[in-house]
Amino acid sequence: MSQTPLKLAVIVGSIREGRFGPTVANWFTGQATRREDLAVDVIDLAETPLPTVFPEFGQPPAEAVERQLAAVSPRLAAADAFVIVTPEYNHSFPASLKNAIDWHNKEWHAKPVGFVSYGGVSGGLRAVEQLRVVLAELHAVTIRDTVSFHNSWGEFEEDGTHRNGAGCEAAAKTMLDQLTWWAHALRDAKATRPYAA
Repeated sequence: MSQTPLKLAVIVGSIREGRFGPTVANWFTGQATRREDLAVDVIDLAETPLPTVFPEFGQPPAEAVERQLAAVSPRLAAADAFVIVTPEYNHSFPASLKNAIDWHNKEWHAKPVGFVSYGGVSGGLRAVEQLRVVLAELHAVTIRDTVSFHNSWGEFEEDGTHRNGAGCEAAAKTMLDQLTWWAHALRDAKATRPYAA
């Protein structure tokens, strides 16, 4: 097994003005960066906007579109694993996140994806369940255990800490332990035998 740290891309899915996503993402990346086995890259879709008009099927993107994609695509390709930070919009996940997923294909293949969700009573879990279906189509492996923040807006202090720190940290550790197991297994397997989609 390679001892090189795994490259973890943390994708912040919401681009709404006044969004709560950065608070949740900052908390989670604080957990992930404590680990010596992970090198974390945060991809905030609000800071790296992607086009919403796709080229004709089978045709390459225009040069201007390629320049926009260059802020995200190589980082997804380099990642060994992903964690998606998502709210729940209308029992699903944000259009900005679906757009970022759809612009890519091989970047997701045979890589594990974990989830950190937030929202009201459901804690964003309905968004996560829909993401599992989408990512399965792209040959990704989704992690069973998640980190979910229910009624999240009242659960974080002004400094970004969570009021139930120990419970949330335990959930993050469980998810990251599973994610890193899969990331090592899949990275090592692909080094021996290329993945065939």
